[in-house]
Amino acid sequence: QVQLVESGGGLVQPGGSLRLACAASRSTFSVNRIDWYHEPPLKQRELVAGITSGGSAHYADSVKGRFTVSRDNAKSTVYLQMNSLKPDDTGVYYCNADMTDVNGAKYFDTWGQGTLVTVSS
Repeated sequence: QVQLVESGGGLVQPGGSLRLACAASRSTFSVNRIDWYHEPPLKQRELVAGITSGGSAHYADSVKGRFTVSRDNAKSTVYLQMNSLKPDDTGVYYCNADMTDVNGAKYFDTWGQGTLVTVSS
Protein backbone atom coordinates (compact mmCIF):
# COMPACT_ATOMS: atom_id res chain seq x y z
CA GLN A 1 0.00 0.00 0.00
CA VAL A 2 1.38 3.39 -0.93
CA GLN A 3 1.87 5.99 1.73
CA LEU A 4 2.83 9.62 1.85
CA VAL A 5 5.93 10.42 3.87
CA GLU A 6 6.39 13.90 5.25
CA SER A 7 9.55 15.53 6.48
CA GLY A 8 11.03 18.91 7.29
CA GLY A 9 9.22 20.01 10.42
CA GLY A 10 10.97 21.40 13.46
CA LEU A 11 11.46 24.35 15.74
CA VAL A 12 12.06 27.74 14.19
CA GLN A 13 12.08 31.31 15.46
CA PRO A 14 9.48 33.81 14.29
CA GLY A 15 10.50 35.19 10.92
CA GLY A 16 12.37 32.04 10.06
CA SER A 17 11.83 29.50 7.29
CA LEU A 18 11.22 25.81 6.87
CA ARG A 19 10.68 23.58 3.89
CA LEU A 20 8.37 20.63 4.23
CA ALA A 21 8.42 17.71 1.83
CA CYS A 22 5.77 15.13 1.03
CA ALA A 23 6.78 12.11 -1.02
CA ALA A 24 5.13 8.93 -2.15
CA SER A 25 6.62 5.95 -0.32
CA ARG A 26 7.20 4.23 -3.64
CA SER A 27 8.93 5.97 -6.52
CA THR A 28 6.71 4.12 -8.97
CA PHE A 29 3.79 6.25 -7.88
CA SER A 30 3.13 9.68 -9.31
CA VAL A 31 1.53 12.38 -7.21
CA ASN A 32 -1.37 14.18 -8.86
CA ARG A 33 -3.35 16.70 -6.84
CA ILE A 34 -1.84 17.45 -3.47
CA ASP A 35 -2.96 19.73 -0.64
CA TRP A 36 -1.29 20.85 2.55
CA TYR A 37 -3.28 21.18 5.76
CA HIS A 38 -2.40 22.88 9.01
CA GLU A 39 -3.74 21.66 12.35
CA PRO A 40 -3.03 24.19 15.11
CA PRO A 41 -3.04 22.91 18.70
CA LEU A 42 -6.60 22.17 19.86
CA LYS A 43 -8.07 23.50 16.61
CA GLN A 44 -9.48 22.04 13.44
CA ARG A 45 -7.38 21.09 10.49
CA GLU A 46 -7.44 23.73 7.76
CA LEU A 47 -6.38 23.81 4.13
CA VAL A 48 -3.48 26.18 3.59
CA ALA A 49 -2.09 25.39 0.15
CA GLY A 50 -2.18 22.98 -2.72
CA ILE A 51 -1.00 22.26 -6.22
CA THR A 52 -2.60 20.46 -9.12
CA SER A 53 -0.96 17.89 -11.37
CA GLY A 54 -0.56 20.67 -13.92
CA GLY A 55 1.31 22.86 -11.48
CA SER A 56 -1.41 25.37 -10.57
CA ALA A 57 -1.07 26.42 -6.94
CA HIS A 58 -3.60 27.86 -4.53
CA TYR A 59 -3.16 29.35 -1.08
CA ALA A 60 -5.20 30.35 1.93
CA ASP A 61 -5.21 34.08 2.59
CA SER A 62 -3.31 33.51 5.82
CA VAL A 63 -0.24 32.20 4.00
CA LYS A 64 -0.30 34.06 0.68
CA GLY A 65 3.01 35.71 -0.01
CA ARG A 66 4.77 33.62 2.66
CA PHE A 67 4.27 29.99 1.60
CA THR A 68 5.09 28.46 -1.77
CA VAL A 69 4.12 25.05 -3.07
CA SER A 70 6.28 23.35 -5.68
CA ARG A 71 6.67 19.88 -7.06
CA ASP A 72 9.38 17.63 -8.41
CA ASN A 73 7.56 15.05 -10.50
CA ALA A 74 10.70 13.02 -11.11
CA LYS A 75 10.95 12.44 -7.36
CA SER A 76 7.19 12.19 -6.77
CA THR A 77 7.70 14.87 -4.15
CA VAL A 78 5.90 18.08 -3.32
CA TYR A 79 7.39 20.83 -1.20
CA LEU A 80 5.93 23.55 0.99
CA GLN A 81 8.38 26.41 1.45
CA MET A 82 7.35 28.41 4.48
CA ASN A 83 8.90 31.84 4.99
CA SER A 84 8.29 34.63 7.49
CA LEU A 85 6.88 32.13 9.92
CA LYS A 86 4.66 33.33 12.73
CA PRO A 87 3.70 31.70 16.05
CA ASP A 88 0.21 31.15 14.59
CA ASP A 89 1.79 28.84 12.02
CA THR A 90 2.59 26.39 14.80
CA GLY A 91 0.95 23.01 14.47
CA VAL A 92 1.03 19.76 12.60
CA TYR A 93 1.17 19.94 8.83
CA TYR A 94 -0.34 17.16 6.76
CA CYS A 95 -0.28 16.47 3.06
CA ASN A 96 -3.20 14.88 1.28
CA ALA A 97 -2.87 13.60 -2.26
CA ASP A 98 -4.29 11.66 -5.13
CA MET A 99 -1.79 9.32 -6.75
CA THR A 100 -1.44 7.00 -9.72
CA ASP A 101 0.68 3.88 -9.92
CA VAL A 102 2.54 2.57 -12.97
CA ASN A 103 -0.44 0.45 -13.96
CA GLY A 104 -2.75 3.45 -13.97
CA ALA A 105 -4.54 2.55 -10.77
CA LYS A 106 -5.58 5.62 -8.84
CA TYR A 107 -5.42 6.21 -5.12
CA PHE A 108 -7.51 9.03 -3.77
CA ASP A 109 -7.38 11.04 -0.58
CA THR A 110 -4.20 9.59 0.93
CA TRP A 111 -2.88 11.34 4.04
CA GLY A 112 0.65 11.72 5.28
CA GLN A 113 1.52 11.10 8.92
CA GLY A 114 2.02 14.78 9.67
CA THR A 115 5.06 16.79 10.65
CA LEU A 116 5.21 19.19 13.58
CA VAL A 117 6.18 22.80 13.07
CA THR A 118 6.81 24.95 16.12
CA VAL A 119 7.38 28.67 15.71
CA SER A 120 8.67 30.12 18.94
CA SER A 121 11.41 32.29 20.29
